[in-house]
Order: sequence, then structure tokens, then C-alpha cells
Amino acid sequence: MITVVPTDIPDVLLIKPKVFEDARGFFFESYNQADYEAAGLPAKFVQDNHSRSQKNTLRGLHAQWRRPQGKLIRVIKGEVFDVAVDVRKKSPTYKRWVGVTLSEKNFQQMYIPPGFIHGFCVLSETAEFEYKVTDYYDPQGEWHVLWNDPDLGIRWPVADPILSPKDQNGDRLKDIEDKLPN
Repeated sequence: MITVVPTDIPDVLLIKPKVFEDARGFFFESYNQADYEAAGLPAKFVQDNHSRSQKNTLRGLHAQWRRPQGKLIRVIKGEVFDVAVDVRKKSPTYKRWVGVTLSEKNFQQMYIPPGFIHGFCVLSETAEFEYKVTDYYDPQGEWHVLWNDPDLGIRWPVADPILSPKDQNGDRLKDIEDKLPN
């Protein structure tokens, strides 16, 4: 069983699974296709990804333009601040972002549909991050938008993040607007 809550961008959804806890620990269904279909979420995911990162690591902002991906995200260890930015030009929430704290303790998931750029930063000493995607990875069709693009104004909870070279050298969104989906 899940509860689905729209965020400030209605297409980005926060998913709260039913968690059964007792003295032994906990149990919950991290994915049940029938429940997700009933909630209107995509039923077809083609790939699962798993990353581990240290505190203050920021991964993003990324998206694919040739093979856009929807993402179902959860944290299995630690805590992250997860961000989705709407880059669908005809959307009423174009260039708006939403950020949510996901953790092993709150069990929450976030669904980000295709047409969004995505990133997260690690708040705990380490974090393990898992996500399902609706299309395969296409490195030649990937966007890298600067994590601190001033036109987006994302309020990251880390001032001096640890970044990969590709994230350090991302584009400003305004420089790739001609490639964005409608």
C-alpha cells in the first residue's frame, strides 16, 4: 500500500509506503507494480541504478534528451536532499524546482517524470541511493546543467559540494534551452 502526495510541482510525486515496524525491525514493499499502476505511476521500469556517495557529494543536475527517463527514487542508507527541475518549455511550472529530503528513516520515494532535470546532495556521512528508470541510459543524449545555475536559484543545503568533473562543467539552462522538450 502506498500514499501518493503531489509536491509543489504536481507531476513530481512523493510516495509514502506502508511500513510495518516492530521490535525486530521493519518490512515494506518498496515496489508493487499493481499499487503503482493504481496510483497512476508508470508500470514499466527498464533499469535499476544504485549509487553510494559521501557527505556533501552533489550529483546533478542531469537528464537525457534523446531517451527521456522517468525516475522512481529512494534512499536505502543515509539521507539526501533530492531536487527535480521542470524543463518542459510549455509547462506552467517551467524552470521551477522542488526539493525533498529522502532518507532510510522516512522510507519515502519520489517519482520524477520525463522532462525534468534531477540532482541530489548527501546530508549524512554516506548515502546509498537507488532508482528505477523508464528508459535506458544514453550517455550521448545526456544534459549536464550546473548545480548552482543562478537562473534556477536552487537552495542546496551544502555550500561547497563535492562534484564530478562533468558536474563542475555543466551548462547553464539558458544555453541548452533550444534542446528542451515541450
